[in-house]
Amino acid sequence: MKAAVVWWDLAGSGQTIASMREFLRDEAVDRFAGIEGLRLKLWIADPATQRWGAVLLWESAEAAARPLPARAAELIGRPPVQSTLFDVEATVEGLHSLPPGLSHLGAALRPV
Repeated sequence: MKAAVVWWDLAGSGQTIASMREFLRDEAVDRFAGIEGLRLKLWIADPATQRWGAVLLWESAEAAARPLPARAAELIGRPPVQSTLFDVEATVEGLHSLPPGLSHLGAALRPV
């Protein structure tokens, strides 16, 4: 398995954490649900530094190498400032009180 970490700096891009959350609700979450070989995608944000990004978990190096929709880069107006691919050494799911499955959770998908 492979994991990718991708970061954008939103400063000066015309985008905000709020506008990127709209993008998630309106199109990105559903689009990525159909990506072959993608085990999990977490969109992440740091409002204090205006950084936006994602962590992607891939079933294989081949899956991680396939082209992805570039809509975030199009909206932000530039490629990510960081994009790194890592080997996954181990995974675990701990005990928690959330419903089973990780799909459609997070701040962007909470009722407004």
